[in-house]
Amino acid sequence: MTTTDTGEPALTIDELAARAGVTVRTVRFYSSRGLLPPPEIGPRRVGRYGRDHLARLALIEEMQHQGMTLAAIERHLRQLPPDLSPHDLAVHRAVVASWAPESVERLSRRELGRRAGRPLTDEDVDRLEAMNVLAPEDGVFRVDAGLFRLGVRLLDVPLSQETILAARTALIEHARAAARELSGLLRDAVAERDAEDVKSLSAHMHPLVVQALLTTFQRSLKEELREWVDSGAGRAQDAPPGNGDASSA
Repeated sequence: MTTTDTGEPALTIDELAARAGVTVRTVRFYSSRGLLPPPEIGPRRVGRYGRDHLARLALIEEMQHQGMTLAAIERHLRQLPPDLSPHDLAVHRAVVASWAPESVERLSRRELGRRAGRPLTDEDVDRLEAMNVLAPEDGVFRVDAGLFRLGVRLLDVPLSQETILAARTALIEHARAAARELSGLLRDAVAERDAEDVKSLSAHMHPLVVQALLTTFQRSLKEELREWVDSGAGRAQDAPPGNGDASSA
């Protein structure tokens, strides 16, 4: 794997397929249908793929997991803005994934690596187990299919396992509190309606509530990070000069 001038990872089609957990033939098929943007052409006419292609492959995979046909996926992707960033695509995939029923798979160690698109060390497996992504069971691994791809991506995040687990706990606690409060509001709003109306309203509101929560959280996180970066830059500007500046004064 190489990188572009901006530090963007530049993957060959084989590396892209391995990272996404699909075959090279699948990547070429999606490209021929216009589901993936064309790669950048590098030296020796070799196509180079980046985060955008990985994010789109993950979104396609999620929609297939939901039972969408290829024609439906094509229509869905055509409705998306063409300049969505990998981050925006990941958020969109999270909305799609919110409809997925809880699914558990049992995979061998070899199948874990194939599904991850890369070899997994014993330490990687231990970290995934600590994150409740998988658990050993009768010689195989019981895997939370919905969390596995996220868990694999977290293996490359330069944070300690303790920090990741603390973040997971905070997210679960606040998500449950928000769900509890929203459920109470909806229950009060439909208290006088019959069961069929309540069921219909719930099905209608579910995707809207999920989209609202994700969008609100995404924007709030951006604001928090921006304030954190700005305050850090301000402190750096107000800091006294270093030894080199003092000696030259």
